[in-house]
Amino acid sequence: MKIAALVSGGVDSSVTIPLLKKQGFDPHIFYIKIGMEDQSAFMDCPSEEDIEITTWIAKKYGCKFDIVDLQNEYWSSVVKYTIDNVKKGLTPNPDIMCNLLIKFGAFNDKYGGNFDKIATGHYATNYETDEGVFLSTATDKVKDQTYFLGQITHSQLQKTLFPIGELPKSKVRDIATEMKLPSAGRPDSQGICFLGKINYTDFIKNQVGEMPGEIRELETNTLLGEHKGFWFHTIGQRRGLKLSGGPWFVVKKDLSKNIVFVSKGYDPIARYSNHVNIENIHFLNSNHGYSNLKKIKFKIRHQPEFNSGIFMKNEDELKIVSDTKISGIAPGQFAVIYDMEEKTCIGSAVISE
Repeated sequence: MKIAALVSGGVDSSVTIPLLKKQGFDPHIFYIKIGMEDQSAFMDCPSEEDIEITTWIAKKYGCKFDIVDLQNEYWSSVVKYTIDNVKKGLTPNPDIMCNLLIKFGAFNDKYGGNFDKIATGHYATNYETDEGVFLSTATDKVKDQTYFLGQITHSQLQKTLFPIGELPKSKVRDIATEMKLPSAGRPDSQGICFLGKINYTDFIKNQVGEMPGEIRELETNTLLGEHKGFWFHTIGQRRGLKLSGGPWFVVKKDLSKNIVFVSKGYDPIARYSNHVNIENIHFLNSNHGYSNLKKIKFKIRHQPEFNSGIFMKNEDELKIVSDTKISGIAPGQFAVIYDMEEKTCIGSAVISE
């Protein structure tokens, strides 16, 4: 089996190589370069060290290694999606779209055609039935990354290989240390997809600019302060508001009037709702019938905990009714749907107004 292994230089993707070699495979390592270091929002240039580490790993295990540049593809797809959505006042998720459009999209289209599988350092697993491949959660539920894979197509899913999906994070660190990998002590990446260490607010400012507007208390309509553009704020946000007398949380945005509404307190009623309106439902394996789908587990952000609810679909509406009220329901983000056993990632949908 021919395997293309995407290695970023981080500990998780690095460990996939000794695991694949132990299983008798000879992976071809690829480093995808899309970092736009010429942008002033970058806090440093991460690719040089990443490439050094990945080169070292390729030499250690005798693997073919190539650096592929997908900067143009990333800009025209993931970055464009991100900018288009923030302009609309929505909360985009570049990481989800990066998996769909870059890691399993543009990379496969340009370089992956001759490979049977694309291996990544995601904490996820998959299994196969007579209906095809299904995406399933990782052994380490805290690190599980199926949320970020909820938009990939079934043909993309069929090529996925997740070598660390059955391992807890601690074991991955142990393997990296045992194999003396230079990434063993590296902290987990906090960057956006392959972009690395970037100031997201500065990046959005560079691309969209500023548009000052009012910050008002939702309950009283009291003017509290000024923001620099509604696109810098997302529902559920607390930090960065620069308001005294808090805590304050963003609970609503009036895009036509450029007003950001906030509520006071750690648990204001306005933060919570049972209803998650969704659109553009995507099932990861359409070979399986989901016409009777009702009781589900779901997530509206990347987190270890699952929410329980009812999936409702009719001609007039598509929504999830949560068993308990939840906070931070941000239009533009993704609701990712799971089975009640918290094993299978069924699919995802975009959260709507």
